[in-house]
Amino acid sequence: RAIPAPDGGSRKFCDRMNAFAQQQGLPGMGYIFWRDGESGVEAAGPLAKNIGPERTEAIRKQLGLGKGDAAFFLGGRPKDFIGVAARARDVIGRELGHLDEGRFAFAWIVDFPIYEKDAETGAIDFEHNPFSMPQGGLEALQGDPLEVLGYQYDLTCNGYELVSGAIRNHRPEVMLRAFEIAGYSEEEVRRRFGGLYTAFHYGAPPHGGCAAGIDRIVMLLADEINIRQVIPFPMNQRAEDLMMGAPSDPTAEQLMELGLRLAPKD
Repeated sequence: RAIPAPDGGSRKFCDRMNAFAQQQGLPGMGYIFWRDGESGVEAAGPLAKNIGPERTEAIRKQLGLGKGDAAFFLGGRPKDFIGVAARARDVIGRELGHLDEGRFAFAWIVDFPIYEKDAETGAIDFEHNPFSMPQGGLEALQGDPLEVLGYQYDLTCNGYELVSGAIRNHRPEVMLRAFEIAGYSEEEVRRRFGGLYTAFHYGAPPHGGCAAGIDRIVMLLADEINIRQVIPFPMNQRAEDLMMGAPSDPTAEQLMELGLRLAPKD
């Protein structure tokens, strides 16, 4: 992935962003910056030396960059670096003054893939909501699972997810096939998701919906970048509410009501 950085073409800024990537757990972030040279605009940086002037010039033109600009690069398995790439893009845009801080920009994210392949085992598993209807229904589940898209959608604002939803997979035969691809037998589907599976046999109509994260909306309206700033009593990293003293130890009566007992400590 490439992140163009107009006006970021200094070694000092590039080194700072490389250090940022290292702080986020990556080995670093490749970069090229362009400056004055003997024959015009000249590419500089370790990556430019490795790939040569022709390829750096092609990258510059493709990204629409010029003298005084830079570009940053991350590679490998997308899941290992896309989170860092997103944060790096925001840091680059904010430090170089390219973010429009005075507006709310909304975007619908659609066409989520239903399945993914485990990079180590090669097994197919669900990428997102396993109960969403695949686009194309049962027919779509006869081909390559990694090509199957779901009727799933998110609404984002300024890069933050505000709303998430989907159209439900309400047809039992489609549901069974979808779970079969991910390695679930019909018996396991009945045992683990019996409520849904049984209900769908009574003729559930097509249905769907979405849910909004009110706290995230309030965070944006309050011009905060940390959701903890708009939660009255945020929990700590151990999921404890220090203000309310929760969770507290359950009483014997509460355990009996739920049919639970505390296991002795080793």
